[in-house]
Amino acid sequence: MKILVIGSGGREHTLCWKIKQSPKVEQVYCAPGNAGTALVAENLGIAATDIAKLAEFAERNKIDMTVVGPEAPLVEGIVDEFEKRGLRVFGPSRKAAYLEGSKIFSKNIMKKYNVPTADFKVFTESADAIEYIEQKGAPLVVKADGLAAGKGVFVAKNTEEAIDAVKTILDDEVFGEAGSQIIIEDCLMGEEASILAFTDGKTIIPMASSQDHKRVNDNDEGPNTGGMGAYSPAPVVTDALMKKINDEILIPTIKGMEKEGVPYKGVLYCGVMVTKDGPSVLEFNVRFGDPETQVILPRMKTDIVDLFDAVIDGKLKDKKIDWENKDCVCVVMASGGYPGKYEKGIEIKGLEAAAKLKDTVVFHAGTALDGEKIVTSGGRVLGVTALGKGIKAAIDAAYAAVSKISFEGAHYRKDIGKRALNR
Repeated sequence: MKILVIGSGGREHTLCWKIKQSPKVEQVYCAPGNAGTALVAENLGIAATDIAKLAEFAERNKIDMTVVGPEAPLVEGIVDEFEKRGLRVFGPSRKAAYLEGSKIFSKNIMKKYNVPTADFKVFTESADAIEYIEQKGAPLVVKADGLAAGKGVFVAKNTEEAIDAVKTILDDEVFGEAGSQIIIEDCLMGEEASILAFTDGKTIIPMASSQDHKRVNDNDEGPNTGGMGAYSPAPVVTDALMKKINDEILIPTIKGMEKEGVPYKGVLYCGVMVTKDGPSVLEFNVRFGDPETQVILPRMKTDIVDLFDAVIDGKLKDKKIDWENKDCVCVVMASGGYPGKYEKGIEIKGLEAAAKLKDTVVFHAGTALDGEKIVTSGGRVLGVTALGKGIKAAIDAAYAAVSKISFEGAHYRKDIGKRALNR
């Protein structure tokens, strides 16, 4: 098989790496890819959102399957275009991708089908939103409606922070059209977990649980990022809780989408807050999480290409997933200044030394090739990932690999997995 993976981040490097392990696969392409995907795939100079060019490449090169990594091409309708041309593609349709593409659409689906989530209100005018905040009081969560690369969510501890968030999105228009509407929702308290599930629109197979670390600094301080590290499994997600998440969240959502005439196929990512009253949805994503993918796929023993095929063909009911009985930890090494301004083009040293360590993989996110050198090209640069027997062993192994790698201004959290250790 020839498989095309779309995207350029740590998630896509992990997908290419996992797909390459399938005995069915002879060639993997990645568009546009990064310096890490170049180790396991052939990188293409095509942007992830250049749907026409990607489809032409797939047709011309007789690609057997395309796997879409990021949300933007999904929301722009890449699956619809590929299917129209008779190409096999893994991911939800444009309409189904609205579960992530519009937080308002997503919240309305949850409300309609009784999926537990925080109470919310929608605003288009900052004056109305500010008046609501002053009446309601904090803490509150303010979200841009559309796609904002993981940066459109503000958890406001007080009314000043909430009002600032409203002004940033609606008045300063920092997210452009994606911020033309906002949601203000109640702030849920508890512990977060990420649940990813394969679904063919009927059958749902949840993957192993994981937990992301969104804040840029230790002890969950500083601004939100795309994710500074993750671990799997998440001890907060017990078997009983997983059953509740499946019964109360995943099943009603997938059934609801079908009733709406928008069947959902692909991976559904569910960000869950485990509150004292049970699990509640923070957000849905319509693709593999990043960095959750980096800790889930190394634990997956099943051939991922078989699972992709089963989803596309509507035959997921015949499948099950086997998991490695080890924990996995990913520590993200980011550029200095991220999620704000940062420099690019800084040489990364020590990658080969880290790669030699047992049960360790360094997944590239924001990297590029500069001649023979590998340099930084994004905010999140590397996802340094290790397996271990137990969470402590996995944490120690991941940080041992981090200690081998260096680039000027490198920033990473020192407490990834601490919450699991405390349990």
